[in-house]
Amino acid sequence: MTISDEKFKIALARSGLTIGQAAERAGISRQRYAMILNQKNVTPQALGKIARSLGVDVTEIIDAKFIVTENNN
Repeated sequence: MTISDEKFKIALARSGLTIGQAAERAGISRQRYAMILNQKNVTPQALGKIARSLGVDVTEIIDAKFIVTENNN
């Protein structure tokens, strides 16, 4: 899974946090947080940490092509 840059920036702005503050909330270093954001394949655990740090559901920050619905075949 990948994190959508645009969706992440929107969630970060809505949270009112800096990347450093969001990283602290996630319990990881700012450098590791930034590294996760730049990865092509983000683990579900890392994705969860990022989403929780921003106070959003993971579906609000992942690239839309990775969202699976009941209607997908």
